Amino acid sequence: MEERIEAVIEDRREPKDDGGAKHPNTCPGCGSHYRDDELEATLRVCPQCGHHFPVRARERIAQLADGGTFAEADADLRSADPLGFFDLKAYTERLAQAEMATGLGDALVAGSAAIERRACELAVMDFAFMGGSMGSAVGEKLARACERAAERRVPLVAVTASGGARMQEGILSLMQMPKTVVSVDLLREARAPFVVVMSHPTTAGVLASFASLGDVIVAEPGALIAFTGPRVVQQTTREKLPDDFGLAESNLRFGHVDAIVRRADLRPYLGRLLALFVDGRDGR
Repeated sequence: MEERIEAVIEDRREPKDDGGAKHPNTCPGCGSHYRDDELEATLRVCPQCGHHFPVRARERIAQLADGGTFAEADADLRSADPLGFFDLKAYTERLAQAEMATGLGDALVAGSAAIERRACELAVMDFAFMGGSMGSAVGEKLARACERAAERRVPLVAVTASGGARMQEGILSLMQMPKTVVSVDLLREARAPFVVVMSHPTTAGVLASFASLGDVIVAEPGALIAFTGPRVVQQTTREKLPDDFGLAESNLRFGHVDAIVRRADLRPYLGRLLALFVDGRDGR
């Protein structure tokens, strides 16, 4: 008789649920507690164990862009509800709640900026907006950022954090995958560099489209970078997975990313990359 083994892997990036409410500034790596100002001072990295907490889009922009240089584009762009989707709530209601909770129009903020005095286009995803899911507005914003970068012949820097395609938009959401891939091709034709920073988590449709097409792809330590999470993979294959399955470190080992960069080093690292790309192209 065939013996069947049920196995589940816990997401090591999430604190265990012990039935009580956990403070959002509790480190899942070592259990340390922090005030908001303490985490802000360390770029939301635990000083005890190095765990990288999630970063909201506008805070990420402030961390990366030179002061006063970011000019947001397409701020008024919003997702429509072509399917009239309704599950427990109407899709329009979910969008409104996400906008009120985050202060964002959708899960991606994009615009022109400078990093270490190098002009670029910057596109940053926010996981707090419906899990960073990619709907039609996110795809359109990324496509327009590619068009602006190609027209200006400046690099595009994209910071990803996404659970994948947005199911409420059906096939229109899945269409954003080829749409963003074609948009990245505009950068290739214009010889405009494309740099991707994968943060936790970068999964599913975003990973399978534009996030994997960077000229240079870097990741933050411990970020989950996989088409689907380890729990689903283990339940499907019924095989025990390595402890670092899908994490940035295993992706680096297999050559899926070019480097793992700590958050404190990310801005100067990107500045050096942009200098190499732009100065090399211009013959300086």
